[in-house]
Amino acid sequence: MVLLAIVVCEVAFWVAILAGLAARYLLRRPRLGAAFLVLAPVIDAVLLALVAIDLLGGGTASWHHGLAAIYIGVSVAYGKRMVAWADGHFQHRFAGGPVPERLTGTRYTVKCWRDVLLTALAVAIAAATLGAIIFLVNDAERTTALSDFFRILGIIFAIDFLWALSYTIWPKKAAPALPTPTPSR
Repeated sequence: MVLLAIVVCEVAFWVAILAGLAARYLLRRPRLGAAFLVLAPVIDAVLLALVAIDLLGGGTASWHHGLAAIYIGVSVAYGKRMVAWADGHFQHRFAGGPVPERLTGTRYTVKCWRDVLLTALAVAIAAATLGAIIFLVNDAERTTALSDFFRILGIIFAIDFLWALSYTIWPKKAAPALPTPTPSR
């Protein structure tokens, strides 16, 4: 049930964002668009409630419940950036907005280190969610699978940290410029 809830919530998250952007740019209804965009955090709350109901109702935690905690942490920490990314691409494609910028060099490295901070926030939210569920269920046998996810959260953070460190040492280079065609005579 929880795995299906995660999939449904992920799909609903992107449907809400696309509906919000479509209302904003295609229908020229910014208030309706904002209403759809506000649904994204509501979807996270629904998933959290479903996980809590499942476990407090006597269910035994599985990797699905841990994945739900990670999903919630990433969605809360990176949600604003994901919406801004989608908004920039949607605005460019359908509303004559500027081409989204591709960062390179120092600017990309700085973005990577900001991502480390966002990942730390996502990991903290996921860890707090896992801890709260373990505390509320109060049955070590039923929550063993959740305890194992703390190590996974550490691995996620370490990978993002190493990613940023690698771009500090070897900055991302700009793509080579395409040759300009010479006019034929």
